[in-house]
Amino acid sequence: MTVMHHCKKLLAALALLPSMVLASDHVLLDEAPLDGHDVVSLQRGARTFVNYCMGCHSAAYMRYNRLTDLGLSEQQIKENLMLAGDKIGEPMTIAMKRADASKWFGAQPPDLSVVARSRGADWLYTYLRTYYRDESRPTGWNNVAYPNVGMPHVLWELQGEQVMQAVEHKEGEGEEPGAAHAAPKLVLERQGALNPKQYDAMVGDLVNYLVYMGEPARTTRSQLGIIVLLFLGVAFVFAYLLKKEFWKDVH
Repeated sequence: MTVMHHCKKLLAALALLPSMVLASDHVLLDEAPLDGHDVVSLQRGARTFVNYCMGCHSAAYMRYNRLTDLGLSEQQIKENLMLAGDKIGEPMTIAMKRADASKWFGAQPPDLSVVARSRGADWLYTYLRTYYRDESRPTGWNNVAYPNVGMPHVLWELQGEQVMQAVEHKEGEGEEPGAAHAAPKLVLERQGALNPKQYDAMVGDLVNYLVYMGEPARTTRSQLGIIVLLFLGVAFVFAYLLKKEFWKDVH
């Protein structure tokens, strides 16, 4: 009876899981401008990742020499993107030790090798664009896509400072006269080194690279898949004609 009781509780928890997930994922995500064939965008994204993300986050499942697939020479990679490694074949790790990271930040910053596969490109694109000032937080920053996030806004000098403001809405159909409600809205209070359009483009390049880094062979595999399907289509025609020739006397 005890085992049956626990099984019922587990099934009840599993039944509630989808609703819990939907309830926590209430943020309307913006579509990320992805293009895995745009090598210039991927190169810019790799530059942003190395300069702004790799101070704390590693990409231990990605090797520097894989960046040659983006049209970069090994010399260009060594001179511009290898800030911690010594050999082109080394993974994109960081110098910060795990123990130090836990001591300084309270937890080790996660590895970002497959973050685009776990979080999704649209979530990352929205997350990196919805930081806002919040003095109640230890870092002074909060985020719409990730409320009470522990990571500060490392790109704030580029984006500037956003604040959350309440916008009054007038009464609508079906509402009582004089009714009004306030909806929060992000407002750029102080612009950074980039204007909003330039910042969105920069974040788009970064997310494009994170997607590539999570699966570098994706574009090549997709191209091979198309070739295989075309080959099978042509082979099917010859196989059908051969079948008709073999079975013409039977029919």
